[in-house]
Amino acid sequence: MASFEETKAQIIDLANKQVVPGVSFGFINSSQTQKYTYGNKSWVPEITPLKGDELHDLASLTKVMGTVPLILKMLDDKLINLHDPVKKYLPEFKDDRVELFHLITHTSGIKGFIPNRDALSCEELIQALLALPVTDTFNKKVVYTDTGLIFLGLIAEKFYKMPVQDAIMKYIVKPEGLKDATFEPDPTRCVPTYPVAGKMLYGIPNDPKARQLGKHCGSAGMFATLDDVMKFASDMLKPDKEFLYHNYTKLNPGRSLGWDVKPDGSGHVLFHTGYTGEFLAVDYQHQNAMVVMTNRVHPNQYNEIFLQRRETILESFLNESK
Repeated sequence: MASFEETKAQIIDLANKQVVPGVSFGFINSSQTQKYTYGNKSWVPEITPLKGDELHDLASLTKVMGTVPLILKMLDDKLINLHDPVKKYLPEFKDDRVELFHLITHTSGIKGFIPNRDALSCEELIQALLALPVTDTFNKKVVYTDTGLIFLGLIAEKFYKMPVQDAIMKYIVKPEGLKDATFEPDPTRCVPTYPVAGKMLYGIPNDPKARQLGKHCGSAGMFATLDDVMKFASDMLKPDKEFLYHNYTKLNPGRSLGWDVKPDGSGHVLFHTGYTGEFLAVDYQHQNAMVVMTNRVHPNQYNEIFLQRRETILESFLNESK
């Protein structure tokens, strides 16, 4: 049975070496759970200790914990088909080659610069995204973007007649038993990220598009505790999730439905990150999981050392999970 001692030491070292203020993390090993908390919640404007029950800005973990499960539910309920063209549901999008499959696997090739993006209103941003061109990477290369999951969220809204974040709360978060996960967090419970316009963000998404789109954002915006993400990771190890552990794109590097697949594209481990520093790995074959909740963007969002260390931590987990 894996003990993950080396991986644990590497994660703790992130706090000890002040790569990040603190870490809340855990491992699942054949249904046994271990959780740890080290370091601080914040450095600025004052040093405050991390307790382990804080709400973290999940950033792109919102994709795999919220929007992807909602789309999978819609597939189960026969509301949609993965090979439906995006244009069927979002007629403003003009390229009829792109399917829902391409959105969820990041193979749509949709890419482009949106001038003055952060100054746009919700509706203006949606229209600008729908007008983006499809590049020559279409169906040839995995290029990770937020756009595909934003589009999937907008498509979900057509069926549920409510903002995608409300649908995620009603159909995914509540039934899943994620007790604290929310898109409307109490700021006093939140780990701060970084200052925007001179004001530290507490309980406000770090992602500019999430702030602009509000409840209509399917790519970011969820806040949750370590316990919530550990519960989600545990559920990802159940037999009904086995179908996700595959490289659906047949590309290298490849992609599952919403997830990165490790190691070497084999798919027996699913992996996903959030810009703010959260990351999650689930190993179905060996029934192990790792959840790391941290804050790599506090007080400065540019933290390249963390990104290098994250890869080393993942490699350690993969080695110890065997």
